[in-house]
Amino acid sequence: MSIRANVELDQSDLDSCRSMQLEEWEVLESIYPDCCVSSEISKGSIKLEIPIELGDSRIVAVLDDGSLHPTTSSRKQQEIRGDLASLPPVLLQINLPPSYPIYSPPEIVSLQATHSWIPRLPELQEVLLDMWQSGDGVLYSWIELIRSGEFLQVMELSGGSDDAIHIPHPAPHILLPLLVSHDLSAKSSQFSQNSYTCAVCLTSQKGARCLQLSCSHIFCRSCLEDFWGLCITEGDVGRVGCPDPDCVKEAREAVEDEVMRVVSEEQVRRWRWLRQKCTLERDPSMVHCPMEFCQTPVPKPKSDGDDESGWARLRTCQACDYSFCAFCRRTWHGPLSDCPISATEAFVLEYMELPECGEERPNKKWIEDPTMACPGCQVHVEKSLGCNHMTCAKCKQHFCYRCGEKIQASNPYAHFSTPGLRCFSKLFDITSGEDEWQPMEAFELL
Repeated sequence: MSIRANVELDQSDLDSCRSMQLEEWEVLESIYPDCCVSSEISKGSIKLEIPIELGDSRIVAVLDDGSLHPTTSSRKQQEIRGDLASLPPVLLQINLPPSYPIYSPPEIVSLQATHSWIPRLPELQEVLLDMWQSGDGVLYSWIELIRSGEFLQVMELSGGSDDAIHIPHPAPHILLPLLVSHDLSAKSSQFSQNSYTCAVCLTSQKGARCLQLSCSHIFCRSCLEDFWGLCITEGDVGRVGCPDPDCVKEAREAVEDEVMRVVSEEQVRRWRWLRQKCTLERDPSMVHCPMEFCQTPVPKPKSDGDDESGWARLRTCQACDYSFCAFCRRTWHGPLSDCPISATEAFVLEYMELPECGEERPNKKWIEDPTMACPGCQVHVEKSLGCNHMTCAKCKQHFCYRCGEKIQASNPYAHFSTPGLRCFSKLFDITSGEDEWQPMEAFELL
């Protein structure tokens, strides 16, 4: 840095400096309109608000600098990390002397960092002043140095083997949430300003009218509102999710925060009720409280013991605290006692086993013969055509229609392609007479 001091400047020199200042400011306003907060260029005063844009997400580690624990014995080493793509802006107030940029550097009146996250600010100020060279404007270089985060490496706050940014601070548990909140706000602001093409209606919409789902797919709110609203109205709650074909194959459902941002409050309540209802129906061990005034669903308790023991039948309603047996739906009678089925119920069960009962057994046989029970929930399904790989509509269990065994959802066809298994090469059942070559003797060429 070279400064021409104690030199009397004539009016032509001052006019040249003035012209260069105006030109430099116009260039900055055209390139960085968001950084140029305000200016009184006639008085040589400028205010800049420069955000730090890291590009891709980088690890930011906030370290305890020990200022709150000056003694070694009481100092607590603490480090909190987070992945951030931006950092809070730097506020810079500058005075431009009449002899800038030819003979004098700009004067830094104030240098601050939002949330005071940058340590050793005087060191950064010295770095900025050292960048000025006689005859050249330096404001563009200052903005680029701060905006790109390059100054962090100059101040030895980044550039390690893990490429993390290390920020010393007296209270890391307070600073990091502020940095994360600013990063989320910056991403939301940038998203609302950009335009995106909705994959449903194929129209370009501003981000403020779109929603980016947790799977990163973007759709306009109007399409999601119509699609999700129709699914909720029809009770098809499993389709309230991303409409992208890949996500549909994975049955990826929307999270509650996304649903609340799209549909009405009444539809949200119905969506919650439908999800709870589906969860109850998929659990074959779910029973309802037998008390007439309650009827609350009671799930099977988590237990590491033997499910075959009597204790596995114990249920306790969380709503009315009524303890009952899951088998006979009566007051809990202990694990060793038999279920107190009344004489009437026992007589009915005995009557159903008699040969004279001419309807129950044929009905049971009619259900079991052409169907296969799901190994997950025991619901009987019947296949009319297609392959033997089945997916239960109730509990989503994958199983084989021929043998009834459970198969892996991640690789269901291994059950039919692994030599040695009894269903090997039997993905499709071909009955006699199907797909056989038919002679053409009855046809004549005209």
